[in-house]
Amino acid sequence: MSQLEYPADLRYTEDHEWVREQGDVVRIGITAFAQDALGDVVYVSLPAVGDQLTSGDSCGEVESTKSVSDLYAPLAGEVTAVNESLDSTPELINTDPYGEGWMFELRVADASAVAALQDADAYTASLG
Repeated sequence: MSQLEYPADLRYTEDHEWVREQGDVVRIGITAFAQDALGDVVYVSLPAVGDQLTSGDSCGEVESTKSVSDLYAPLAGEVTAVNESLDSTPELINTDPYGEGWMFELRVADASAVAALQDADAYTASLG
């Protein structure tokens, strides 16, 4: 089995989402651990641009050949973009979870909340 990666410049949640800061907007996806546990992703349901999310809310679903899992909002804010490519090629989540497989972008209500998320070391330790 190949070693799963957890980039050091990202923040992580216990629900296996990653967050990349890009100014006042963050990009969100699921981690290598999550996509590996799910198996082959076949469908993704994402929030809509303009949706107001509350941290911890279910805001979509990831369906794989094995199961359906909820996608949770790691932070509160407004959805500013969704990855339309996932409609036709959801397998990008498996092949490039931190790049082309990103899910949505959020204008965060409280920028300091990003720093409160786990860093790569804390996240990998939680997988123990």
